[in-house]
Amino acid sequence: MLSRTADHLFWMARYTERAENTARMLDVTYQTALLPQSEAVALIGWQSLLNISELLPAYTALHGEVNARDVMNFMVKEETNPSSIVSCLRAARENARAVRGTLTTEVWETQNQTWLEVLRKVKGDEFESDPGQFLDWVKFRSHLSRGVTLGTMLMDEALYFMRLGTFLERADNTARLVDVKFYAVQSEFFGSASEKDQEYDFYHWSAILRSVSGFEIYRKVYRDVIKPELVAELLILRADMPRSLHASLNEVVDNLAMLSNAQSGETLRHAGKLCAEIKYASIDEILATGLHTYLGQFLDRVNDLGARISRDFLMPEEA
Repeated sequence: MLSRTADHLFWMARYTERAENTARMLDVTYQTALLPQSEAVALIGWQSLLNISELLPAYTALHGEVNARDVMNFMVKEETNPSSIVSCLRAARENARAVRGTLTTEVWETQNQTWLEVLRKVKGDEFESDPGQFLDWVKFRSHLSRGVTLGTMLMDEALYFMRLGTFLERADNTARLVDVKFYAVQSEFFGSASEKDQEYDFYHWSAILRSVSGFEIYRKVYRDVIKPELVAELLILRADMPRSLHASLNEVVDNLAMLSNAQSGETLRHAGKLCAEIKYASIDEILATGLHTYLGQFLDRVNDLGARISRDFLMPEEA
């Protein structure tokens, strides 16, 4: 396969997954902001979201002080923000258009229809009137895109590059989602919570689990009250949790193995090493290291892995 074609397929999938994960991060921040709390505490959540997305400087240059309405607009429809939902869906559609002949009709029509519908939604009042419903729609369209891809694409290199992009992006974004919600409250929630905080704790961690479609999974796996350390274990170490770091890296390694070429051996080794370290880690060990430190190191290694994949398979980056 031409590196140009592989590049478009890889980034089409990454941008679709990024739009979904941006919606998930916004959703959990929006839900927790609705809980009874001071305005200052609520603003910490919105600022943390911008920090972990590495977008705080870009936001402050455009809007100044952090507030919920401007953060939502910046992360959903700001065209100068390359990680906004609208920007991601536009980029996914443009990458799909560039390789239209490689995609099935169903895959192309799904990408194109998503782009046309999101334009209508953000230009109208659907987003402002019910942000939660809009964010659910973004997640649904991403699910639809993946389902159509798996159901109609030939199982060849094109599909493997799309899957590789999807799960590399998912690993990155799940780590950011865990970090943005745990780091800001780590000292409070990993300490001994007072009795009056227990109800807040439940809704806080429930919102995080629901944002990754993990609430029912948590109940099924642990059959216990929601505990921060078990939420972290589920989202990092459980290979049977679809959005966990472990599950995402398993997919990255499997698809890299299917795409292996003469120069990709070292990239596959790095991916396998990172996956093995998560496979044999324990949550107590991770918490002893420091969750924020651990996730920061994980993100650095995932970014390095993405650079290696680009070097081995995709279009060379411009100097």
